[in-house]
Amino acid sequence: MSAPPADDRTRTLGVVESFVAVVNHCPNGSVRRVAESALEIVKRDGAGALPEQAFLVLTAVRGWQGARAAQVKRSLQAFLDSAT
Repeated sequence: MSAPPADDRTRTLGVVESFVAVVNHCPNGSVRRVAESALEIVKRDGAGALPEQAFLVLTAVRGWQGARAAQVKRSLQAFLDSAT
């Protein structure tokens, strides 16, 4: 069984992986800063901070479009749905 291609946009990302995708791929600098801040807060506060930060990043990326954006939004929404 081979690994999925690196650009497979159909799989669900982890929360931190979603934040990193925003930092690396979103063209909006203010949205990237929200994701960078989320990474720092999770690093500092641990996994307990994930739901709030996921919500904030998901809210920030609302206007971002494209395949990677859809993957990030879907992944963060799935995490939030499972956390409640």
